[in-house]
Amino acid sequence: MPSVLGLLEERELAARERVEGLREEADRVLAALAEAETDWEGWVGARQRVGQVLCAPQAVPAAQVDREATLGSAACEPVEPSPEVVPPKAARGGSIVPVWRPGLPAGVLAFDYQRIIAVLVEHRRAGGSGVMSCQEITTALGSDLLPARVEGVRVKAKRLVGRGWLAEPVPGRFTLAAGPAAAS
Repeated sequence: MPSVLGLLEERELAARERVEGLREEADRVLAALAEAETDWEGWVGARQRVGQVLCAPQAVPAAQVDREATLGSAACEPVEPSPEVVPPKAARGGSIVPVWRPGLPAGVLAFDYQRIIAVLVEHRRAGGSGVMSCQEITTALGSDLLPARVEGVRVKAKRLVGRGWLAEPVPGRFTLAAGPAAAS
């Protein structure tokens, strides 16, 4: 007869595996969304730029004036995105950390995560080993060494390790993972 604790552990393990699978799927979807939003922003910008160029006052050859007259005045109305189109925003606090992949910039991360990566990049550029403890990172971020602040940095660093942005060669000490380090 199986023990109650054994049954609970099996169900807990199954639930944890499901959560991890869903997190990975969410990371893939968020990465694809970020890529699609960047592409979309480029097209919106291109449409606006073309509208500005077409409507800019300039010396126009007579043949083109006749062509524009046949097109009507609608050709030079300002090109604005429709009101239901809202440009994507930068990552915000509390957002999901996407799994690192080649070509994914640190700019997709929330600001606090970007700062941690920037501290490690700067430490490496300054001739350091590139490996820092949570206390060192907290100090470099300009925060007091309060237990809550250090723990907040530790949690974020661990999340970055789990998503491939950072590595933890020694427990409690963090550095850029091989991929993000090569891209920096």
